[in-house]
Amino acid sequence: MRKKAAAAGPKTRTKREAIAPDLLEQSLALITASLEDDKAEDLVVINLAGRASFADKMVIATGLADRQIAAMAQHIERKLRDIGIKRVLVEGANGSDWVLLDTGDIVVHLFKPEARALYGLEKMWGAELDESNEDGVTRL
Repeated sequence: MRKKAAAAGPKTRTKREAIAPDLLEQSLALITASLEDDKAEDLVVINLAGRASFADKMVIATGLADRQIAAMAQHIERKLRDIGIKRVLVEGANGSDWVLLDTGDIVVHLFKPEARALYGLEKMWGAELDESNEDGVTRL
């Protein structure tokens, strides 16, 4: 019985605390500007508000090399820290085809081209899957 309860996870889930809308927009602008400065390719912002409980925005970008992707992640993390967002979780930053940054309200996916095509996050979360959300995907 104990193993089953542990596998099911905690009985109470904590709800994510949303940040102020102006800080969300400032963070998003900072992230996209940083990626553009770092020569990220095919930059996409997906609006998840009302569609997902884990974040309000998803940013997807492509880098051509491990070193470029790691640098993009480091730059974003440092710039967010500078505006007061100190808790950024980073996964895969040690030479991976996919690096994920979770700021709480914005999730950033940095891919190599092959990995991005394989996982197809735009197809999974894009506007075409949600008829009520006309402007769910913004390509920058």
